[in-house]
Amino acid sequence: MAAYNSKDFYPRPDFVHANHRWTPLNKGWSILFDDEDVGLREAWHINGVPEKVSIASSPSASDAEAEAQKLAAFPELKEKGFRAAKGREHVKSPINVPFVFQTPASGVHDTGAHEVLWYERKVADPREKAEIEAGDRVLARFGAVDYDVTVWASGSLVGQHRGGHVPFDVDITDALSNSWKNTGREELNLVLRIRDSPNDLAQPRGKQYWAPQPESIFYTPSSGIWQPVWLEVVPSARIGDSSVGTVLKSNNIFDGLLEATVFVLGRRAGHGYSVEIEGSLHGVSIAKKKENLSSDKDYVSINLGLSLSDEQKSQAPQSIGQTAPYDNDNCWRENLALWSPDYPTLYDLSIRLYDSKGRLVDEVKTYTGFRHLDWNQGDRTFRLNGKPLFQALVLDQGYWPETGMTPPSPDSLRADIEMSKKMGFNGCRKHQKVEDPVFLYWADKLGYLVWGEMANAYRFDEDYTKRFTQEWTEAVMRDINHPSIVTWTPVNGIWAYPDLRNNIDQRNHIRSLYYLTKTLDPTRPINDNCGWEHVITDLSTFHDYSDAPELAQTCSTLESILGKKLGGRDFFMGPLTLPDGRTDPRTKHREGAPVLCTEFGGVNIAPAKEGEGGGRDWGYTTASDPKDLLKRFEALLQAVVKGGHCCGFVYTQLSDIEQEVNGLYSFDRREKIPAVDVKKIVDAAKKVYYDSLQ
Repeated sequence: MAAYNSKDFYPRPDFVHANHRWTPLNKGWSILFDDEDVGLREAWHINGVPEKVSIASSPSASDAEAEAQKLAAFPELKEKGFRAAKGREHVKSPINVPFVFQTPASGVHDTGAHEVLWYERKVADPREKAEIEAGDRVLARFGAVDYDVTVWASGSLVGQHRGGHVPFDVDITDALSNSWKNTGREELNLVLRIRDSPNDLAQPRGKQYWAPQPESIFYTPSSGIWQPVWLEVVPSARIGDSSVGTVLKSNNIFDGLLEATVFVLGRRAGHGYSVEIEGSLHGVSIAKKKENLSSDKDYVSINLGLSLSDEQKSQAPQSIGQTAPYDNDNCWRENLALWSPDYPTLYDLSIRLYDSKGRLVDEVKTYTGFRHLDWNQGDRTFRLNGKPLFQALVLDQGYWPETGMTPPSPDSLRADIEMSKKMGFNGCRKHQKVEDPVFLYWADKLGYLVWGEMANAYRFDEDYTKRFTQEWTEAVMRDINHPSIVTWTPVNGIWAYPDLRNNIDQRNHIRSLYYLTKTLDPTRPINDNCGWEHVITDLSTFHDYSDAPELAQTCSTLESILGKKLGGRDFFMGPLTLPDGRTDPRTKHREGAPVLCTEFGGVNIAPAKEGEGGGRDWGYTTASDPKDLLKRFEALLQAVVKGGHCCGFVYTQLSDIEQEVNGLYSFDRREKIPAVDVKKIVDAAKKVYYDSLQ
């Protein structure tokens, strides 16, 4: 956990500004619960957060309403909710950021319901004299804060953000200057007011439960700062990352072209700038190109060819040919190095910003991987770089025992990928969570396919559609440059859309998400509503937690795959007659679209002794012991692939999480069954698919 306070770990290794200085900002925070929401009225943001606050409320009408929430998708979980505590005093206490107060690692470990939180710490100006004179800015950067946050610096409002899974920055430069003028001190008081409702089911929350005791497939809530915080000194004019629009499109393997759009932040009117991109491979410069920034735009578009010349190949170090043999067409296409799970070759990119006098203003070190996805050939095949790809994925929900949604250290994210690959999986569906960017960095580096997904809500209304659309857009833009991401999944299993059969607004919102995502990124397929009740989708995906014999029967024909799903749900939506007499047409499987079983398995092991597990151990089905689990695992995988209709699967799940103990690893990442045996079974399933193509 000390890694979060080390300067050896930069929170965005995928996009590093070479000339920026940064410092971790995870130490020194305190937290105070504001259960009666008096902080704004008492001006805590101006006067400072007090040492304690008294509360004397009893359960309110809103608590009673929360008790009666009705969840169409989960009727067994009705009438759940937190109740406010009576007559207590909250004391401000230190908190270990980036761990949320509900976790042991935070040092607080309070699992009660606290809707309003106040964080506070002192921040000193990190700039050197020359940086101040040059007009450099100071950003406070937040990886993710759940859910709605307002930030003040010594009483001055410096930023606001809504959305618990995506990053934001606040510029505190002017507040630091004012602090110096007003107090003579080069530090300020940074205060955050965070609101995260335990009961608002229209708020995107993923697997965070809305009641004190997690159960079934839902887990301990996560409120406040849960990804790293840091200060960064930046030039006033600088290169923006993907969240502001810098897109590095590398799917054109046919021409070997990187199609880049680079955004510049903080440009001054009347000043000229130019942007240069240089691509290299294993230290060998391949090409570079510079374009001037137009006076009426904040971005430039640059197409850069990155195929190696014969001369460059002759000058290249032996390491290139060793890691990606030149005679292997899985690695190369006409002198262009390709990215794949087996050969995750990445081009290093330097993006440079120059002023009108040719002086270097900013430089970013990043990378790209050339790979092309194709799901439109009409033969139910998903192709990577022109070749059929079987996606043997595992459901990965990204929780840890002491730290919740935050990994114990950045290395924990790499370890999860390595554990998954050790079992033969070539990727994951990152479920109901936008994972820390470090995970995607290692997925790119290690060759690991990822399906990007957002945390859904559980009630559909106008608030939900606004919240989700905004946060989903930010999630897609944050991660759009990662070659490891091969599919977007905005919605899971009708969560927040319980009445697609009869509600045109719910259907239209899913359509809007599909077209929004397709507009942002036309290079990846979209899995609109994973599992069933598809409205508009590129992939036909289904969930089936049956035991192997029944699952094999379902997967034996395309007709049975496309039949009724859990609870009598339709695979695709039927026609809907609207009040004005018009008909919203039925949706159907696109002929030849790839078919994937994107959730199945979920087998836990029965406790060895009666009473072990506290009676809360949960799985979709239960094995008697590890040997039985391995046997069931093999039967389930074969059930999916032997019918010859599925080009991929997502097995539930990588590890146990709290009471949901149906992982292949335990919650603390110990093998429940030997990884080597699991890999043999996964490899055998892949072989069945590839043999069927012969």
